[in-house]
Amino acid sequence: METKEQFKTSIGGQALIEGILMRGPEKDAIVIRGADGLTLEVSDRKVNPPESWKSKPFIRGIFNFFDSQVVGVKALMRSAELVPEEEQEEPSKFDQWLEKTLGGEKFQKAIVGIAVAMGVGLSVLLFFLLPMTIASFFDKIITSNLLLNLVEGVIRMAIFMGYMILISKMGEMKRVFSYHGAEHKTIRCYEAGLPLTVENIRGMSRFHPRCGTSFLLVVMVISILIFSIASSLLLAVFPGLNAIRGTFGYRLLMIVFKLLLLPLVVGVTYEINRWAGRHDNGFTRVITKPGMLMQHFTTNEPDDSMIEVGIAAVKAVLPEKEGSDRW
Repeated sequence: METKEQFKTSIGGQALIEGILMRGPEKDAIVIRGADGLTLEVSDRKVNPPESWKSKPFIRGIFNFFDSQVVGVKALMRSAELVPEEEQEEPSKFDQWLEKTLGGEKFQKAIVGIAVAMGVGLSVLLFFLLPMTIASFFDKIITSNLLLNLVEGVIRMAIFMGYMILISKMGEMKRVFSYHGAEHKTIRCYEAGLPLTVENIRGMSRFHPRCGTSFLLVVMVISILIFSIASSLLLAVFPGLNAIRGTFGYRLLMIVFKLLLLPLVVGVTYEINRWAGRHDNGFTRVITKPGMLMQHFTTNEPDDSMIEVGIAAVKAVLPEKEGSDRW
């Protein structure tokens, strides 16, 4: 089905276990398909006032990144609770001890905090710390900061692509990625201004330019530029560092320095994605193309029951004022 995007929405979400989390400008919704049909849970969003520091350019990207991590983990945990009972696993003795020791609410907050920390930590370790460490062994051979950071970026992209392709082959992830496809197709239909029906959505593309996958890929590209400029400035301000180039101390210093720059990378990338999401031209299509290609691995075609979940999720978060969800 050939469709033309009528407008760009800020509504988006993520796939869950047998469901979808959808986030609108005013509400969040979790929709899970269980043995007895759909379960819908809607909550009001804590929208920050415009004057909030959390809404300032570059800072808002960092805040939104961590906010999405926390909300996403909570939604995943909730989806695990809502799946049919026969598919649930008994909590471990450690989980039971934590819940008894901390209490219900504190236990949930502790688990969410641990999960977010582990998720962010693993991402930093796998996609930043590991490529930095590998690339640092070339610092004696490669004297150009730009070239060295380009090598690091290529290693980072290779690890990321390998990781995504690997998990896409896992049986339990295929249904999750199908729900991811349902999320994208439903939003595509909504942006095209068509009624949200299974028939209309079925023919939509499962690839969407404002997907989180695109954001991660742009993060990796922007990191090459920022790391190159920042490391060159560091060496210009402290020329004595060139004398210890190639040593363990130099490598460790550069790794820590780049890790400290990650919030800046996230903030800059968010603003670029925000701008690209509001425009449709040759340049923005080039920026979003790699992420669209990667979605061949992170999305699958959904069945009609998954599309019904997507419809329920989008309808639940539509704003009262039409058009107020414009990107």
